[in-house]
Amino acid sequence: MTTTIRRATPDDINALVNFNQAMAHETEGKVLDKDTLTQGVARLINQPEYGFYLVAETDGEIAAGLMVTYEWSDWRNGLFWWIQSVYVMPDFRRQGLYTALYNEVKALAEKQTGVCGFRLYVEKENIAAQKTYQALGMQECEYFMYQNK
Repeated sequence: MTTTIRRATPDDINALVNFNQAMAHETEGKVLDKDTLTQGVARLINQPEYGFYLVAETDGEIAAGLMVTYEWSDWRNGLFWWIQSVYVMPDFRRQGLYTALYNEVKALAEKQTGVCGFRLYVEKENIAAQKTYQALGMQECEYFMYQNK
């Protein structure tokens, strides 16, 4: 099995849309509007000032992906990179694809100035994902997350 980690291109939009739909359904039981989602994925790919996607391609098949967006921290005078929309196809889980994606995020950040850390959010019940993040050296934050729809 040969895996390549790379930045997503417009050719990857359909795969990323499918990943996001599957993730929303699996984790929250939500059905996402495909047109809105497609526009959102395409916009990020075409406007890199917002962030970027990485994909893991295994033997020519896109098997996993994640999105990175940016948050400015005035306290640190730097950017946090938010890891979001993480998805690994079921047949490829527990094979190190997320670890490879995460390591690429770290490597890219080390090449840039001003990245002060990584953040992500995870469903409270997703213990398997939490263990994966902890094994990679991430720690639970002291913050709760709130939103206004």
